[in-house]
Amino acid sequence: MESDDECEFDSTWEDEYENKPPRKKICRRSRRNMCAAKDMQDFRHSVLNLDNDDYDDEQGHGRFYNLEFYHGQIKSSPGDIHIDEFHQNWKGQYHLLEDCHSYIQWLFPIQERGVSSDAHVLTKTEIKLFRKDGEAKRKLVESYKLMLDFYGIRLVNETTGEVDRAHNWKDRFMNLNRYSHNNLRITRILKCLGTLGLQHYQAPLCKFFLHETLEKEQLQHVKQSVLDYFIFAVLDKSERRDLVRFAFNHFKPREQFVWGSGRIRHGRHGQSPRAASNRWRAGFSQLLCTSRR
Repeated sequence: MESDDECEFDSTWEDEYENKPPRKKICRRSRRNMCAAKDMQDFRHSVLNLDNDDYDDEQGHGRFYNLEFYHGQIKSSPGDIHIDEFHQNWKGQYHLLEDCHSYIQWLFPIQERGVSSDAHVLTKTEIKLFRKDGEAKRKLVESYKLMLDFYGIRLVNETTGEVDRAHNWKDRFMNLNRYSHNNLRITRILKCLGTLGLQHYQAPLCKFFLHETLEKEQLQHVKQSVLDYFIFAVLDKSERRDLVRFAFNHFKPREQFVWGSGRIRHGRHGQSPRAASNRWRAGFSQLLCTSRR
């Protein structure tokens, strides 16, 4: 049975591939951001089955602007900047990265429209091609490292996706904590990584932010976005569950944690206190009956 605070848009605790009718119970006691939950559910569903060779979209034979940009065949607009110029000249240009808002859609394209009308959303066929393109994915990792540096984070291991604080983390954390639009940028980055075949970078970054916000009590203006958006961008369900469990174990006060199934609060087997009590009573009654025979 679902608890009253389970969210109808969160399939972390069920089979995401099943076509199930919407739940009637909607987080009645919680303060969970339902718009965020719906947004992240829509994102996860939008990337299902995209590697199916039989799948194609209606724009599949048009131009692939995002791939062209990452191949260096076109430049960003506005700005007229080549992908290699971003990587070579923009790293460490923190004021530029903070104040300019048009580049993020070019560096991290997704299937949703952003603020800039000059950028292009990913088509489903383009996603399939990007995922198979080693050079494009290598440059996407460079874009990721550029933005990590902007946030005071460094990529420790490209294979595992492990990240850690950079040498300049204090200054960069102050900036990240001050300007909330960076929370939207990080959500976009996580969506892009998952969409374009680099999903192994998602969970380590989310784990880092959970560690910083819940354990180290840094980035308090980022914490809500970590819980509402970041962890639910992670496509791997087992990793997403681990992140929710980690968040629950470090969240204070624990009774106000609303981002996981009721099972997470009642132990590893998902047994509620009432169910445990009923099972104990049943076992005791059976033992009593046996002793009377």
